[in-house]
Amino acid sequence: MSRYLYLVRHGEQQDAEHGLPDGPLSARGEQQARLIAHRLAGVPFTEAWHSPLKRASETAQIITQNLPGITSRPSALLFDCIPSGPTPDMPKNFESFFGSFTQAELEAGEAQMDDAVAEFMAPTADERHDLLITHNFVIAWFVRHAMDAPAWRWLGLNQANCGLTIIRLRTARPPMLIMHNGTNHLPFELRTGTPEPQRV
Repeated sequence: MSRYLYLVRHGEQQDAEHGLPDGPLSARGEQQARLIAHRLAGVPFTEAWHSPLKRASETAQIITQNLPGITSRPSALLFDCIPSGPTPDMPKNFESFFGSFTQAELEAGEAQMDDAVAEFMAPTADERHDLLITHNFVIAWFVRHAMDAPAWRWLGLNQANCGLTIIRLRTARPPMLIMHNGTNHLPFELRTGTPEPQRV
């Protein structure tokens, strides 16, 4: 049997451009959450979890309000974090990214994501459809793990606000990346959160 992970980045937050660490959703973020809920309608979800941070909690609330029969629980394993530190094989142009983080923060992020992978990416005996509402770097780490890529390769993997990533997990087979950062449910003006607007 298969376990499907539906990974959704939180909606756009208010005043993100001014450095507010965890603001409520903007009006666009609320629209994004309603649209991803519409796209997910009909998926037979088994369970749902979200990051405890406000922007993810509000996204989860809007999504579950529009998906009857599903509730979402907070999970500390889905907190925003830095999934890994620099490695010897990492391209040099990424080194400056890590300058503002302490060793303790890097180690905490690595430990969190080790536990998150063990919790959410283990195949199951029964078919499951699990929804995880979380953050850009967390989703990037799940994608990196699914592709069995080097540890540093989460860097540069970006997800739009309320973009959809789907991973299939099966016993004795490698994970399958079914979709990465799908945004077809979002009109162009609502495709926020990535370095450049996406038209696909």
